[in-house]
Amino acid sequence: MDIRKFSLPEIIFGHGSIRYAGSYALQLGGKRVFLVSDQGLERSGWVDRLLTVLEEAGLETVYFDQVYSNPRDTHIEAGAALYRESQADVILALGGGSPMDTAKGIAALAGCGGRIHDYEGANRISRPLPPLILLPSTAGSGSDVSQFAIITDTARRVKMSIISRSLTPNVSIIDPDLLDTVDDHLLITSAVDALAHAVESYLSPLAHALTETQALTAIRLITRHLPRALRSRDPDDMEQLSLASTAAGISFSNASLGACHAIAHSLGGVFDTPHGEVHPVLLPHVMRFNLPACTARMADIGEVILGGRLATDEETAAAGIAWLEDFFENLGAASRLSHIVPHADDFAQICHMAAQDACLLTNPRPATAADLLAICTEAW
Repeated sequence: MDIRKFSLPEIIFGHGSIRYAGSYALQLGGKRVFLVSDQGLERSGWVDRLLTVLEEAGLETVYFDQVYSNPRDTHIEAGAALYRESQADVILALGGGSPMDTAKGIAALAGCGGRIHDYEGANRISRPLPPLILLPSTAGSGSDVSQFAIITDTARRVKMSIISRSLTPNVSIIDPDLLDTVDDHLLITSAVDALAHAVESYLSPLAHALTETQALTAIRLITRHLPRALRSRDPDDMEQLSLASTAAGISFSNASLGACHAIAHSLGGVFDTPHGEVHPVLLPHVMRFNLPACTARMADIGEVILGGRLATDEETAAAGIAWLEDFFENLGAASRLSHIVPHADDFAQICHMAAQDACLLTNPRPATAADLLAICTEAW
């Protein structure tokens, strides 16, 4: 077997684990914590809850809430300036992918200087970063366990993929209780994002035994527990979705992603489209495009989804993709790109940008901008 690299943060998992945020900040040498979150979490009460935890630990807090969906380079720079001015030390983020990626971007500038654009691509961060603790409030982005940060370049209207071992947080605190205040739409889009992470990382040429088991576990948990969680909000189902998000994040952090995420990043850069709304539309089309290059592995996914294998790998893979389409439809997710973006006029430009996205390097089937345009046109 080839030698493989596997990167993980320290993970604290379980109901009520938010209460350990203060003690871990102290362990990392924290005195003045730089807290990144957003107004939605303020309204839900979780920011106040975390501030109380930090205060009880004897920590000062500097709060930054300039966080929006698809985090922007301008907000990263504003946050880094405040971090330096306030003489904070440990960076702590509470939220979904946007607050966590914002915190990662701030950490990169705090540790390395320059502009966030300097670190676009893989392995461009060369200096140590401030200690980083992430607390996910959704079950989907996987940013709390990954080496990825996705930041929008507002001038180019491009979502930059920044990939570095340095962006893996020191500690991820995963408390399924935070899902209690998530609405159905966010629960669905987050879980489908995690599902896309699992599918694409399983099919990646960089996948190996340590990532494959995580990916297949995530697919199994999401397809079984998401419908139940939407019906009952049972704590066990919510916990299983948190486990699935963590497993998918571990997988894609180490095996990377593919064409579905490359296109989604470019769509988000141009149209500011919520990331999780794109995957139910694109994922089945991208899987069919990739099918000739990875039929047996696609059948593995189909077997997990269907609960068994059909007569051939081709039949199992095709049935699995069709099952996913029905699954997304039953969730009420969008089924066409025309449902979530205003027009198709920019598709050629979008696909040109997607062809340069780092995620496309690990798509199982080589894809040109023209191939990506055909996928988008088919999905329109």
